[in-house]
Amino acid sequence: MDTQTTLVDIAPATAADVPLLDAMIREFAAFENLEHQVVATAADLQRELFAEAGGAEALIARIGGRPAGFALYFHNYSTFLGRRGLYLEDLFVRPEFRGAGIGKALLRHVAAIAAQRGCGRFEWEVLDWNADARRFYEALGARAHPALIRHRIDGEALHRLAAAASLPRQ
Repeated sequence: MDTQTTLVDIAPATAADVPLLDAMIREFAAFENLEHQVVATAADLQRELFAEAGGAEALIARIGGRPAGFALYFHNYSTFLGRRGLYLEDLFVRPEFRGAGIGKALLRHVAAIAAQRGCGRFEWEVLDWNADARRFYEALGARAHPALIRHRIDGEALHRLAAAASLPRQ
């Protein structure tokens, strides 16, 4: 695809886009060899993206009306900065549209949202084996944070840890 003449249309996802987002999330997971981890349903996406207290937002990129990719993001908070940040959970461009500037356009769009909302930072993660993505991000000025190692607790371990808490029932 010609990166000089391609016009990328980026817009917030709507409830009508949920099946499309669900499909692209599964395509993204397959690309990362993580499809076995996808348990989210269209109903989950509907609730988290479009319910009144939804926790995430998404953008859809289209070229000529054809869905080409998406970005899904949410706010976090920095106690050191005393400000919200924006965390990019996923950025995906369908293979047939790669090289057309869509990833860069999506990243710029999310960065503009972060700046407009007064966020103190914009961050994301990339798998260590994905050298193409790492080069792409670094060419835009991003840098890996050498002092941070992400930890995760999920599944049964999360439930065991949570069982020790005494929260009021909701």
